[in-house]
Amino acid sequence: MLLPNELFFEQVEAVLAEGQPVQIRMKGHSMRPLLRNDRDRVVVRAYGAGEEPQRGDVVLFRYKGRHVLHRIVARRGERFLLAGDGNYRLREECSRADIAGRVVQVIRPSGRTLSCDGKHWQQLSRRWLALPEGLRRFLLRVLWHLGIR
Repeated sequence: MLLPNELFFEQVEAVLAEGQPVQIRMKGHSMRPLLRNDRDRVVVRAYGAGEEPQRGDVVLFRYKGRHVLHRIVARRGERFLLAGDGNYRLREECSRADIAGRVVQVIRPSGRTLSCDGKHWQQLSRRWLALPEGLRRFLLRVLWHLGIR
């Protein structure tokens, strides 16, 4: 039996509020190529006391009545600008109160884990985001046509 998204994420937020991490299977294509639909899992943890969301963090946040997992691309005063790694146009904006937690670990299908604070994940993220928008768009199309979703 599948749990409706609204109820699922209510439970996710309750567990995060208790200080426990939550593991979520990726759904959707907006974080390609670093996180892939139905392939990767992420571990989300709430920010601790004194921790603040930073540019580059991949966060779970509420946006227009649903939960989204995207990367913080900028901060504008008390607001955060977010985007999926596979989105080259769409941006979302939220407040700190809308952010439930940040991705701290990625689990690949092989069981291999990547710490989001680790050198490998940081390099992958920086390299992908450093590519010009047009090249990222082209590479995403090639991956899509190759069936790498």
